[in-house]
Amino acid sequence: MKLTLLTRAYCGLCAEMEAAVRPQAVAAGVPVVVLDVDADPALEAAWGDLVPVLFAGEPGRGGEICHYRLDRAGLEAALARIRRQGD
Repeated sequence: MKLTLLTRAYCGLCAEMEAAVRPQAVAAGVPVVVLDVDADPALEAAWGDLVPVLFAGEPGRGGEICHYRLDRAGLEAALARIRRQGD
């Protein structure tokens, strides 16, 4: 399992969320995949107005953890679920 972060270039909120998420994910041993919504028309259509958007798993398949601002409690809960699934 992984975290997926939807971002776009020159997005200050996106950079803030990535900087906050990455250390916690690394500490938990969970990879973070960063996708630029502007590089994928389907992602841009579905999620472009909400970036940054953080998911546990794939966009549209995994649960949305938060958008715009990091929900630290939501991230911690998602990381705990991912760790349990890996056991």
